[in-house]
Formats: sequence, C-alpha cells, structure tokens
Amino acid sequence: APGTHWVGDGFKVHGMFGYHEGALARSPFLMLDYAQAHYFAPNLGSPKGVGSHPHKGFETVTIAYQGQVTHRDSHGGGGTIGSGDCQWMTAGSGLQHEEFHSEEFGRTGGVFEMMQLWVNLPKKHKETKPRYQAILNNTVPAVPLYPVGSDRATTEQIGVVRVFAGEFGGHLGPANTFSPMNVWDVRLKVPVASASTTTKPNLAGLPSVDLPQPEGWSTLVSVMQGSIAINGIRVNAHQLLHLTNEGTGVRITALPSAKSATNTDEIKLLFLAGEPLNEPVVGHGPFVMNTQQEIEQAFAQFRAGRF
Repeated sequence: APGTHWVGDGFKVHGMFGYHEGALARSPFLMLDYAQAHYFAPNLGSPKGVGSHPHKGFETVTIAYQGQVTHRDSHGGGGTIGSGDCQWMTAGSGLQHEEFHSEEFGRTGGVFEMMQLWVNLPKKHKETKPRYQAILNNTVPAVPLYPVGSDRATTEQIGVVRVFAGEFGGHLGPANTFSPMNVWDVRLKVPVASASTTTKPNLAGLPSVDLPQPEGWSTLVSVMQGSIAINGIRVNAHQLLHLTNEGTGVRITALPSAKSATNTDEIKLLFLAGEPLNEPVVGHGPFVMNTQQEIEQAFAQFRAGRF
C-alpha cells in the first residue's frame, strides 16, 4: 500500500496515483487519494481540513464513506456530504474552493473515511463554466450482485454496485460527466473459508461477479477493505490494480478473510473505468491542462483574481 500523508489537517490519505506518471494510460483519471478510516476527537476550535485553494481544467469527485465534509467554492457551489454521498465539482475554467470537516462532525468527532478522485476534462471542455453536483445517497442506484452462473430467482445476492456515474445493469448514475465513464462503489460479502495468501489464490468454490467494461477503456480497481481476486490476481486492502485496456472481461472474486469466521464483514472497493481522452496531460499543482503555455496562463489568471 502507498504511504500516507496529510492534506491540510483534516485528511490523512494514501496517494493511490497521481498525474505525473502514467496519466495517459489511466486517462481520464488523474489522481486518487484515499483517506482511510481515521478517528478524530471532538474539535471545538477551527474546523479541520484544507483552506481556500484554486483548481482549473478538471473535476474533483469526493465520495464519503464515514464522517462529513463541507465544501464551498467561489462560484457559489457547496454543501455538506455524509456517508454514501458524493460531491462532483467541475473546476473547468477555474475556481477556488475549500474543504473542511462539517461543523456537526467537528463537534461530535468520530471516524472519517473519504475518497477523492480527479477526473480530467477533454480539451474542448477545459474552459467550461464551473459547476457543483451534490449526489446524495438516496439518489444513487444500488444494483444487486449475484454469483456468476447462479439462478437469481433462488440465489441470495452477494453484493451491490452503487452507480455514481455511468451505467450498470440498466441503471444510470446521477452524475453528469464530460466523457464516458463508470464510477462505482462496489460492496461484496466476505465468504466463509480458510484464507489464501498466495498471489494467485485457489478460487474454486468462491463467489465471483462479472463487471465487464467496453473495449479500450482504462479500468482501475482500488480496494479499501477486504481482499479480492481480479481476473485471478489477488488485490488486498489499500492496493490498486490497473487492468489492461485490451478485452472486456473483469471477473472479481470475493476472498475470505483470515480475521473472521463469519460472513458479516464487507469487501469495499472503488471501481473506475473510462474512455481515454488521448490528449496531452500537462499539470502543475492544482492546474491540469494540455500545454505548458496553458499552465502559465492559468497561474496568471489566478494571480489576476480571475477565479
């Protein structure tokens, strides 16, 4: 698992990937930070988080698993999201925003767990007007998952796909995106069995689900809790697997946990797939454009108070 670092004083994150290396191969996805479950004591002082800072040329997607985060930006967007919610902010032509633990969460304290994804914008949309989409838990389709080859009429479901963006099982996610993609919160039941610790575990008898993606798409799976096998390759908590763009098959097998003999635990992962933009990626700090000249222009615009 990648090491952790603090973003501001409110987000202790694993940097799963960034845009400086491999950005074209992961397109349209630029960066992924996982703020693993972390307990914060009640805080009656200034809220913890990240103060005002600029962005331009892409979108930030924040998914809340535990705790609450409050967002405000210079274009009037903002709100508070909690467990199961998502905020999808389009920086576009440029804005400033801040992210803090909510007032309520600061007062009570508790466990905080979030994921933040940066999604690149196509060149033709990098100057689009900023916008904010609040995607609440009760608007996100939750599509049941059944084992491969099972009779759904007589088989108990083994998981669920929550569709923030894209489509699964005929259900469309509520997020409006600028290029085709799937952003899914996937949960699987932990099977009861003895654990396998090999790189290629014995998958016989373990429940699997198929999550096929279009040919040529960039597909990444980040595991937050539990262990799975993806097309036979083991992936553990706090690890990420980047699949080849060739083919369409993605078979995920739930692996048993060595820590528990019950089936009450949950495997939790973020599933990302998107059509590559096939455009240059030039970034510096909070700005991601297509050329160095555009980056210099973004800094000039920010210094001139244009955001």
